[in-house]
Amino acid sequence: MSAHYLVAVDLTHMDNARTLLRETGRLAERDGAVLSLMTVLPDYGMSFVGSFFKEGTLKEAEHSALAALHGLAEEVLPDREQVQCIVEVGTAYEEVIEASRKVDADHIVVGAHKPDLAERILGPNAGRIVRYAPVTVTVLRI
Repeated sequence: MSAHYLVAVDLTHMDNARTLLRETGRLAERDGAVLSLMTVLPDYGMSFVGSFFKEGTLKEAEHSALAALHGLAEEVLPDREQVQCIVEVGTAYEEVIEASRKVDADHIVVGAHKPDLAERILGPNAGRIVRYAPVTVTVLRI
């Protein structure tokens, strides 16, 4: 069985996403692993807020996010033959864990911001992924 790395990025923080992908690419290269890159969009569709958006907005966002992931992979890892790109909609930590199962990843890589005075623990999504993931999780301080 070959290794499979899943790296979850936040496209609203592209510098951090580049760092995470670059480091995960190094790990995957070292291990001869398959690499999947993912992002999670929040699901506002069924909420009151969702009623203020025109129909199809979320689908457009998914297509844009997928294009952004492909662009990020090409920019950061231009020599890598294939990076699987995944866009999910929902709660970040739940979708990352579910995606790791779907792609049969054996390693998840996520980022965590340096804590400030208000936050002395691991970020809520990274912390939940660490606690609930069925596979190894690497948290990179970004």
